[in-house]
Amino acid sequence: MSIRRPSTTRRKPEPVIALINVVFLMLIFFLVAGTVAAPLDPALKLINTTTLEGRAPPDALVLAADGSLSFRGERTDAASYMLTANAGAVRMVPDRAVPASRLVEVTLALRAGGAERVLVVTARGVE
Repeated sequence: MSIRRPSTTRRKPEPVIALINVVFLMLIFFLVAGTVAAPLDPALKLINTTTLEGRAPPDALVLAADGSLSFRGERTDAASYMLTANAGAVRMVPDRAVPASRLVEVTLALRAGGAERVLVVTARGVE
């Protein structure tokens, strides 16, 4: 009679730990990547562009406190500006005293004149 010995070949363990590590790292990545920025403080007031030490970007349309538009120091309106400007992005620097309705009005006029985007240039500061 022969005695049968158990086989000495071992089964390889399944890579469950490696899979758990990968899933955990993906979870951490998506938690960090999906973090939403905190909203701005509603009491935030933008600085007045007339008191800036610097100057507006040279190719920016300036919206003064009285609602008038100027480009490179000369008065203009949205339609006239769009005739000379490229139809890409329009940069606009509004004064903080401009009513929101006037800012929206100018933005809509620029968009109607062919501007693909209207970028409002602002600066954050401490008063």
